[in-house]
Amino acid sequence: MTPDTAFYLTAIPAVILVGLTKGGMGEALSMMGVPLLAFVISPVKAAAILLPVLIFMDWVSLYIWRKHGNRQLLLSMLPGALLGIAIGWTTAALVPGAFLRLLIGAMTILFALRYFHNRFHTARGTVVAARQPNRAAAGFWGTLSGYTSFVTHAGGPPFQIYALPLGLDPKEFTGTSVRFFAILNLVKLGAYASLGQIDTQNLWISLTLLPFAPFATMAGAWVVKRMRPETYYPLMYGMALLAGIRLFVSGLPG
Repeated sequence: MTPDTAFYLTAIPAVILVGLTKGGMGEALSMMGVPLLAFVISPVKAAAILLPVLIFMDWVSLYIWRKHGNRQLLLSMLPGALLGIAIGWTTAALVPGAFLRLLIGAMTILFALRYFHNRFHTARGTVVAARQPNRAAAGFWGTLSGYTSFVTHAGGPPFQIYALPLGLDPKEFTGTSVRFFAILNLVKLGAYASLGQIDTQNLWISLTLLPFAPFATMAGAWVVKRMRPETYYPLMYGMALLAGIRLFVSGLPG
């Protein structure tokens, strides 16, 4: 495929949306990247082209958020996530992607709606405490995040379902998320290459999109670093709700 003007008119906004997410602005924006590119190229090719760009954004994000993160959260979810990628690599062809999108989308919608329901009760005097860490839950949601990240490029909602209720400082939450998905994307690169989805042509197209990546990532980080928790968390849950709806709709027949 030789990129034309129509491709770049679609690809550049997709990269900017993903870059804002990498800066910390929520998974809903990121999940629009592949669907946007799918208007002009196949979804598989879109994912293959975006993955190297994502990895480059990961390095920018790692530098921006290098002083922030939660080691306990990262280490509790990472083993399950790596297992999930391995399961996805070996069994992806056996599980319909549409069914998985429907399932994860429905869970994420319920998760976000529950937060807003609790927030409504909080306004009436009911205090909703932050959830305590749980290694079993971290392993389960980590595995689901790694699996869906590999199969449908939507590992964010399962990660958020476990991590958001912990009530971390916004910078700490974002720094951990950045580290988590930077590791997953690097592992996925090898897995995708083994499946023949990374070739020199796709890599060259990815290279032409790289200049737009760091500016969007830094813009997202600039906004998040200036947000208070009472603003950040409703925004993130709102983004999770949009991501869940997007996943659910994309899994519907037809």
